[in-house]
Parts: sequence; C-alpha cells; structure tokens
Amino acid sequence: MRVEILESPFDPLHEVAKYQESLLTGQFGAMAVFVGTMRDFNEGDTVTSMVLEHYPEMTQQHLLDLAQIVADQHKLTDLLMIHRVGEIHPGEAIVLVAVWSAHRAAAFEACEAMVEDLKSKAPFWKKEQLVEGESRWVEHNTAGPRTTD
Repeated sequence: MRVEILESPFDPLHEVAKYQESLLTGQFGAMAVFVGTMRDFNEGDTVTSMVLEHYPEMTQQHLLDLAQIVADQHKLTDLLMIHRVGEIHPGEAIVLVAVWSAHRAAAFEACEAMVEDLKSKAPFWKKEQLVEGESRWVEHNTAGPRTTD
C-alpha cells in the first residue's frame, strides 16, 4: 500500500503503471482507478488556480487510516493513493486512487468509498483564484456518498 501527499504535479497513469509493476502477476483480477483533476470553473465563476492547504500530520494520518479501513473492508490486494497540495492549475491531477482486488465489484466499491471520503471528510482546505483577480475559500465540501431510495 502506498499513500502519498505531493506538492508538485504528477502523472497519474505513469504512477499506476509504475506501482503495478511491484505487484505479483496473477495476484489480482481487477483494478479500478479514479483520477480527479482541477477544472477551470466553480460556482459559475472562472477559476485560474487553486491552493490546497492541509495540516501534514493530520492529513497523512487521515489518508492512512482511510486506506487501511477500505483495504480491510473490501479485501483489497493493494492500493495506491496520491493527493496534491499547494498551488494547482486547471487540468492538473489533484488525486489518484487506484485499487487492486480479486474481483471487480470490490475494486469499484473500494475506489468509490475512498473518493467519497476524500471529497467529504479529508482535512483539505481549498482557496480558489478567480479570473477577476479575487480569491475565495471553498466553504463546503462535496456531499458524502450517494444514497438510493
């Protein structure tokens, strides 16, 4: 398992390929990957960049705990999570979640569980720079897991 917080851009697909080389052939039957990138709009405004802040020890512990809980719950073979902090520009990867498991259902469910937690509970704070020159803190995390009625 690898969980990392980076302050510089990364190539998510390169990271997945490189990490998968360390896994034993035949050890897994499914892989699910999510890559979240920065978009250039939010709340009806054009966004030129974003600063993603965190408290390093608290955030790292949250991500490690999340990874272990999800890996145990879904009986994952392995997982890779990389999250950016610092200044981020549109099109750059913010988060990579890759999971490997014996079966596809576990891989999909684990990947979704990790992404939903990252978007709704992980201790990151976003400050957007708008095209008009203003900046603003993003006040609300994305809602948690979807529910069906």
